[in-house]
Amino acid sequence: MNITNATRLLLGCLIVSLHAVAQTPAAGKSEFQLSSMNVTGKPVAKVNGTVLTDRDLLHEMLIIFPYARQHGGKFPKAMEADIRRGALSMLEFEELVYQEAERRRVSVPSARLDKAMRDFQDQFSSPDEFHAYLKDECGGSLHTLRDKVRRSILISDLLGAEVHRKAVITEAQVREYYRKNPARFFSAESISIQTISIVIPDKPTSKQEAESRKRAEDALTQARKTKSYEEFGMLAEKVSEDDWRVMMGDHQFVTRDQMPPEVAKVAFTLKPGQTSELIRAENSLCVVRLNARQDSHQASYDQVKASLKKELESTKVETLRQSLHQQLRKKARVEEL
Repeated sequence: MNITNATRLLLGCLIVSLHAVAQTPAAGKSEFQLSSMNVTGKPVAKVNGTVLTDRDLLHEMLIIFPYARQHGGKFPKAMEADIRRGALSMLEFEELVYQEAERRRVSVPSARLDKAMRDFQDQFSSPDEFHAYLKDECGGSLHTLRDKVRRSILISDLLGAEVHRKAVITEAQVREYYRKNPARFFSAESISIQTISIVIPDKPTSKQEAESRKRAEDALTQARKTKSYEEFGMLAEKVSEDDWRVMMGDHQFVTRDQMPPEVAKVAFTLKPGQTSELIRAENSLCVVRLNARQDSHQASYDQVKASLKKELESTKVETLRQSLHQQLRKKARVEEL
C-alpha cells in the first residue's frame, strides 16, 4: 500500500480486509453527518484494554457497504446485522494488527509520516474543508490526525509483511489451477439486469393486492420512460421495495437458475435496453430492464489468467489474514460490549 492509500484509510476509502474497496465520501464532510445511526462515541469493544467506539464501527460498516452513503447511512434491514458483525470483527483485527506492530517496534520515519500528512491534506479541495474534517473527526487536533495516519501506516506495513508479500502466486501455479479446473471456466448464458419490485403481502386481501398492483403499474409506466441504466437505477432507488434498490436495482450478470423461473422466462427474451411488462414472481410484481447479454462460452487461459491470478492471490490473502487474526487473538483479551 502506498502512502496515499494508507492515509485514505482515515476517510474510509480503503478496506483493510484486503478484498473490497469503498467509494470516497465528499472531501471535508464527516461520515457521521451522512449517517442516520445514533453515533455517540459509546464503547462497542475493548482490545487489550483499548476502547473501540461506535464511531469506529460506523467507519467500518460504511466501508463494507458503501451504498449506505447514498441513503443517509441506512443499511438494508436484512443485511445490517451481518454488516455490523463483519465490521466489528475487522475493527478488532485492525487494532490487534496495530498493537502487534507497536510490540514489534515497527517504525515510521518522520519524512514518510510528513509526506503521508501532506497527501492526506491534499485530498481536500480547500483549507476550510480540511479544517472542517479536522474539527469533526480529530477535535481540531493535528497531533490526533498525525497519530491516526501513523496508525494506518503501521497496519499497512505489518499486513504487507505478514500477508501481502506471502500471498504472491506464480504464473505456473495459475496455469496449473486452470488445467485442473476446466469446468470452472465454462459460463452458461447470462444477462445483466436491473429490477424494480413491488411487494405483495402474504395472504393479501383483495384491497391489498389491488393496491400493490396499482403501485406496480405506476412503477412500470415510469420505468418505460427511462432511457438509460442510470435513469432506471434512480427510479429503482426511489420506488422499488426490495433490497436491490440500494444498488440501483442492479443484479449484474445472472444465469437462468439464479432467478425465479417466471422472471427468467421473460427476461431472457428481452433485448439490451428493453423493459419488460409486469411479472408476478413469488410475493412481488417486478419490472426487469435488460442491460447486456453473454452467450455461453468456455474461456481460454489467456482470457482468464489475469483475473484468476488476482482471485488466487485474494484467496491466499484471506487465508493468511484469517490465520494472522487467529494467532493475534489467541494471546489477546477481546471484549465485545
